[in-house]
Amino acid sequence: MKITGTFLDEISHDIPSSNWGRKEWAKDFDEMKAIGIDTVILIRAGYKNKLTFDSESLKKYIQPYPVYIDLVDLFLEQAERCGMNFYFGLYDSGEYWHKGDYKKELEINKELAKEVAEKYGERKAFKGWYASHELSVHDEDQLSLVGELCEELKSIKNIPILISPYVKGRMQFEDPITLEEHEAQWDQIFSALSGKVDIVAFQDGQVDFFELEDFSRVNKKLADQHGIESWANVESFERGMPINFLPIDWRNLKMKMDVAQKVGVSKLITFEFSHFMSPNSIYPSAHFLLDRYREFTKL
Repeated sequence: MKITGTFLDEISHDIPSSNWGRKEWAKDFDEMKAIGIDTVILIRAGYKNKLTFDSESLKKYIQPYPVYIDLVDLFLEQAERCGMNFYFGLYDSGEYWHKGDYKKELEINKELAKEVAEKYGERKAFKGWYASHELSVHDEDQLSLVGELCEELKSIKNIPILISPYVKGRMQFEDPITLEEHEAQWDQIFSALSGKVDIVAFQDGQVDFFELEDFSRVNKKLADQHGIESWANVESFERGMPINFLPIDWRNLKMKMDVAQKVGVSKLITFEFSHFMSPNSIYPSAHFLLDRYREFTKL
């Protein structure tokens, strides 16, 4: 399997800005197309006070930093030029849903979704929603947020909805979840999201490599049982280094891709091409990661 989708990191929340404009983004979309990427996913419309476009609905709730370029329009334009599907990621307040006020987070995102549908909904590339609030364990408030938001999205524009949750694993947490606990909790989560979420792409970087296949098999089995399509979010950055976040060692990426193929997911996406795999990346090692990827995938 090859990587055929990538997130678009738009506002540099926890990785550095590339300081690209239209010319640089167009060049990078060309590179994505050249290796077979057909799907791009805006990871979020905004985070805290940083926005991808000048949203009137969000300005009712926050005082945003100035928006100098409409990145949503830019990404849609490039996706249309390159024949790609675009998934729109929602807004993360970085506040309300983390402290249990999921209703406020939901209120904000419902208004945003309506604005987005009116502004961009008829664009040719607009083929999906991305519910950007990442789930991990069974939390009733967070689950209600995602479930109710997905219902709203379906009512506004009935197109596929993607989520990309993560495992509470030992690569990120001091008290990692067991495989048995994870299976039990995600059976409950998928039961609540069945019929609301269409696609799940679990992140693969939070568990130790030697646990990855077991967790991936459980994720695929549960998604199948609840009628949800399985992709894999094969992260192209390294979690196991003292410095966060740098392009991944090619060997680690290849191992994770092999696991995803082995368990039978239907598509590989990554977070994310432009920083960690692109020949235009600010990281020189990303250029070589793409070289190794192309060698082994015969691209």
